[in-house]
Amino acid sequence: MFSGERLKQLRKEKGLTQMEIAQQLEINRASYASWELGRAKPNQSNLERLGSLFGVENTYFESEYTIVSNYLRLNQKNRTSADHFVEELLKNQMEESSKKVISLYPIQVLEEVPLSAGYGESYHDEYRFSTVYSDEEYSYDFASFIVGQSMEPTYSDGEVALFSSSGYDYDGAVYAISLNGKAYIKRVYKEKNRYRIVSINPKYPDMYAYGYDEFKIVGKVVGHFRPIEKLE
Repeated sequence: MFSGERLKQLRKEKGLTQMEIAQQLEINRASYASWELGRAKPNQSNLERLGSLFGVENTYFESEYTIVSNYLRLNQKNRTSADHFVEELLKNQMEESSKKVISLYPIQVLEEVPLSAGYGESYHDEYRFSTVYSDEEYSYDFASFIVGQSMEPTYSDGEVALFSSSGYDYDGAVYAISLNGKAYIKRVYKEKNRYRIVSINPKYPDMYAYGYDEFKIVGKVVGHFRPIEKLE
């Protein structure tokens, strides 16, 4: 790769200005300056004229020139040592890169029953699943998408909620519930003759489930995460 920095260094060593070089090459100074700045590189004809002007090989202006030149000056013993050293550096670099690879774990998420963190989503009997990915491995029984803002800031719209299939555990836990045909993710409190269903976001009023309501606790939240896109 052409190195404008090597060209600049050589010009200064020769005590020449950009204008003087440009005049000898019969180009304008701006064109020459663009070579030193790395914005452009000389064509083959100008590259040969530069080599002739400075009394160097055309390859002198390649950024790899110093490395190759020094390597060729080594005796066979030191070349072998250099080869082994470079191979070891490359091996270590590849090992470091492999450590940065993030393991992704597939999560099967219910498509047809997004759990509303809002005003409820219809509950269906037949489900389809989609696969999303997390950088953590979880223990759970089922998963569903969260829809809405009523459980913010803890649970956000678009996240995946993970549940155990246990029933009611304790007051104030967050559960997946079904209430009169709609699915929600809410805090639940058991009161004397009803369940109080509470959002974390104070903008949403409490709801209640009485004996005559179709109410079921589907599972308790055991985790939640924002899906990670898997790059193919």
